[in-house]
Amino acid sequence: MSDMNNNIQGVPWDLSSEYESADCPAIEADLNSASELMDQMIEHNSVLLPLLEQAEGMGVEEATDGIEAAREIHRISEDVRSLIGNPDSYADCRMSVDSHDEAAQVLSGRLQSYQKRYTELSQPLSQFLDLVSVKVIEDYLNHELTRSARFVVEHARKRRDFNLSLGEENLVSGLAQDGIHAWGRLYDQLAGTLTCDVLVGNESQLMGLAETSGLLQDPDDRTRENAWRSINESWSAQVESCAAAINAIAGWRLELGRRRSSKRPVHFLDSPAHMNRISHATLEAVLSVAEESIPLARRAALLQAKAYGKDRYGPWDQRSPAPSTGGEDRSIPYTEALELIANAYSSVDPTMGEFVEMMAERKWIEGTVGPRKRPGAYCTGFPKSRTPRVYMTYTGGASDVITLAHELGHAFHSWTMKDLPDSQRSYGMSLAETASTFGETIVRDALLERAETPSQELAIAWEEMGALVSFILNIPTRFEFEKNFYEARQERPLLPDELKELMSQAWEKWYGESLSEPDPLFWANKLHFFISGLSFYNFPYLFGYLFSLGVYAKRLSFGDEFFPRYEGLLLDTGRMTAEDLAAKHLDVDLTRPDFWRETVAMLKPRVNHFEKLVNDVSV
Repeated sequence: MSDMNNNIQGVPWDLSSEYESADCPAIEADLNSASELMDQMIEHNSVLLPLLEQAEGMGVEEATDGIEAAREIHRISEDVRSLIGNPDSYADCRMSVDSHDEAAQVLSGRLQSYQKRYTELSQPLSQFLDLVSVKVIEDYLNHELTRSARFVVEHARKRRDFNLSLGEENLVSGLAQDGIHAWGRLYDQLAGTLTCDVLVGNESQLMGLAETSGLLQDPDDRTRENAWRSINESWSAQVESCAAAINAIAGWRLELGRRRSSKRPVHFLDSPAHMNRISHATLEAVLSVAEESIPLARRAALLQAKAYGKDRYGPWDQRSPAPSTGGEDRSIPYTEALELIANAYSSVDPTMGEFVEMMAERKWIEGTVGPRKRPGAYCTGFPKSRTPRVYMTYTGGASDVITLAHELGHAFHSWTMKDLPDSQRSYGMSLAETASTFGETIVRDALLERAETPSQELAIAWEEMGALVSFILNIPTRFEFEKNFYEARQERPLLPDELKELMSQAWEKWYGESLSEPDPLFWANKLHFFISGLSFYNFPYLFGYLFSLGVYAKRLSFGDEFFPRYEGLLLDTGRMTAEDLAAKHLDVDLTRPDFWRETVAMLKPRVNHFEKLVNDVSV
């Protein structure tokens, strides 16, 4: 990597191996191929559809034609997903770098009709596989085309009792666009148009919500508080709309659950737990250990407050940076960051370091600074070439190095699985953070080792404590509110003041005396509660954080065995439940608190070290 320039900021990524432009002939060819394949799906569905009504009672012989048609639909589906998914990833990548990229916006809009058509044409196969007997499923899976799909088929069948008829399922998905999803879009539109009047220094400034949220990372405590109060003031004018949206979204899900409960009751946590491939017992174990860990996390929060010369942690401190100590905060050039990450990854296994070098050499990382770039960082991939891409804005701070290490962890996970069948490459969100948080922890430890002053050490340790407070206190606060809200919503819609009270109670339960005041409007200003496509977008973060730290802890106890086990674990994330995965590769039972307690125990010395740093560094 020595031939790359040594500027602070990162370099642009290279997407040319996929397409030359957003309107190039190669995209047209892919979409034409996808259309032709979907026409073939219609032909095979004509065999499958008449069999659905009697599917439950059919024997293998009666189902022979259906089984053959189902296998063909499965084969075609994998190709269609790739042909639509590739240009979709390309459009997203282009719009991330330039949010005004009109050609990419047009492409993204065009793809919606292809995605909708594919979803509808896939429904008969899903229904058939859920309805038929175990013997028919065994015959379907006992074939080279479908053998690799065993886990996803069997996992999906765990919810077969909750299915509606094909006509009803199509009706639900059709009505959802102007039902539950319309409420989600309304919230997004509100969030995109709100403005905030913020006092920055002695000057009042009018700015958008995203820009104001950026001030929550400002090192000045007063600026962060002003931004937080301004955000809440803007949302407080919209509480009636937000209450209508959150009540409608939850009401839709609860009513749909009631309609699906003809064979056995549906609980509002069933779908998110199933989607994350974890059991209720595992979820309860994780949450109970998080609750046991409240004193440790509150201690970390109070230490962060102390570093700012305060007695308590404010709700505006969630994303605060390490306080400026007057010491030198040397920027880390992009190439130096990549080298540091490659070395840290190599300490686990040389192939991991080589992977980082390959990502850099092939320019599969976007790290530039640009006026039209979208905020945030992510890892994506191109299904046709099975190659990952990492997106971020790299400006040279230690937190940027850690973010880059995190996203490269996601990319390594994807690269490890690249040769698996498509049906085994998709995993639940609870396991999605395994490789990323693992990579982040290795690199954070490497940064701590190279820190030359206590203030530099504090800046690195600060990120770790921020994660601890966020995952052990803030994520459970969100879960607590959402769970209590869904329980109350089963009776009736809640008023804005009732939602504020539920939110405040959740803050007080988890943060307690460490918090200067609750954030009663957090339910309104947190996008996660309004994502119409999935509920409880919170507990998977807690699971992923503790699980990945638990994997990291096994590095010492497993010794030379660790990397083969780790690689095996990543390979199996798309074809096992989290419980089976942990039992096979880590020799642990996730439904019991022991593993989670041992993971939290490794955080205690880190909090002790942070306390020493806070006491040593004058602020």
